[in-house]
Amino acid sequence: MTVTSEKYREALRQFPAGVTIVTIKTPDQEQPHGLTVSAFASISPEPPLIMIAIDHRASGYKMLEQEGTVFAVNILSQDMSELSNRFAWIKDEDRFAMGDWGTAVTGAPILKNALAWLDCTIHNRYEAGSNTIYIGKVEASGTPGEGEAPLIYWNRGYRYLKTGEEPTD
Repeated sequence: MTVTSEKYREALRQFPAGVTIVTIKTPDQEQPHGLTVSAFASISPEPPLIMIAIDHRASGYKMLEQEGTVFAVNILSQDMSELSNRFAWIKDEDRFAMGDWGTAVTGAPILKNALAWLDCTIHNRYEAGSNTIYIGKVEASGTPGEGEAPLIYWNRGYRYLKTGEEPTD
């Protein structure tokens, strides 16, 4: 028996995930693109590699398939839920009209006040069902919001960490 898509999603809703905005810059388009992504993970510290998984129906998928495309992963702090929603749902407005944006090495937009950002070139692509996994080689990184609490998505909503508590072992 195969697990249905709904049962699969129901199970995964129980796993909390950090929230990022992935920004994309192609060599032939002046205007960058960005989308909210929770499918992000660290892969390797040597060389520094990360991964994002993008649905083939997502607005940035075709851009990521172009040669020479670069991207940045902007890890959001818990006070950035409005920005996350903007990059998840706004279609017709300029998504970048909100936020303090700059660039690092590749030219992909980085959020200057993100919890952290990783500026990447595409190292590899792997088709995986309805998604493509992009392995990014980290060319530059920053932690402007170090020490702030991250924005977390769990069970269909944003969640917030209690601050001021010491970590437990």
